[in-house]
Amino acid sequence: MSNSSSITQFLLVAFADTRELQLLHFGLFLGIYLAALLGNGLIIMAIACDHRLHTPMYFFLLSLSVLDLGSISTTVPKSMVNSLWDMRAISYAGCAAQVFLFVFFISAEYFLLTVMSYDRYVAICK
Repeated sequence: MSNSSSITQFLLVAFADTRELQLLHFGLFLGIYLAALLGNGLIIMAIACDHRLHTPMYFFLLSLSVLDLGSISTTVPKSMVNSLWDMRAISYAGCAAQVFLFVFFISAEYFLLTVMSYDRYVAICK
C-alpha cells in the first residue's frame, strides 16, 4: 500500500485569537484598503480626465497606480475575509494564484520604477 496524499488547502496563521482583535484587524485593514483605493482611484481619474497630464511622466504615474491597486487587491481582501469570518484556510489554487499575482505586480512595479528613474536621469542629464 503506497502513501499518496495531496494538498487541497493550507492553514493560515491568524493575527489574533480573540474576536475583538480580529474585528479590529478587519477594521484597520478595511481603512487602509479603502484609503489605497481612493488615493489611487483619484490619481487615475485625474490623469485620465485632464488632457494636459497625458505626458510620459504622468503615464508612468498612472501605470504605477494601477499596479499598486493590483498588488494591494491581491492579498488584503483575503486577509480581511479571514479575519471577519474567523477562517484560516486558503485553497491550494487560491494560494498559488495569490503568490503568482503578488510577485507579478511587485516585479512590474520595480520594473516601472526603474524605467521611471532612468527617464528622470535622461531628462536631467540631457
